[in-house]
Amino acid sequence: MKIKLLAIGKTDEAALRSLIEQYEKRLRHYGSFELLIIPDIKNRKHLSIAQQQEKEGVQLLKKVNSGAQLVLLDERGKTLSSVGFSQYLQKKMNAGTRELVFAIGGPYGFSKAVYQQATGTLSLSSMTFSHQMIRLFMVEQLYRAFTILKNEPYHHE
Repeated sequence: MKIKLLAIGKTDEAALRSLIEQYEKRLRHYGSFELLIIPDIKNRKHLSIAQQQEKEGVQLLKKVNSGAQLVLLDERGKTLSSVGFSQYLQKKMNAGTRELVFAIGGPYGFSKAVYQQATGTLSLSSMTFSHQMIRLFMVEQLYRAFTILKNEPYHHE
């Protein structure tokens, strides 16, 4: 199963980029993983929130291949423990999912069109985090899930 993480806007902080890259490298040991950054919208100061969401949504949906399952990272989504998330991934693999795409929205979240295209929503926390921090948290949780599935010593209960 190919896993893709889509995110709006670049990661500004060098320390965060470095940590994200470390987990990306670790993840590739377990299979196909790709982090795709969708550029920030130009002139967004002159756009309403709905217009920003719509433009970001169009760009995001262009990166989702036909047949891929799109899962949105959203504060109103389902929360899972790390073990629960590993079981979620295992179910997707067992079901023959070819491509699983996780999406991190921009500062105002997702457009209606993106929600309609999604097959599910997950929340990493009921707290609000910057969308740049969520990238790190998500790649770490993906790595943790695979170590759990492989019974490797990274995760402790």
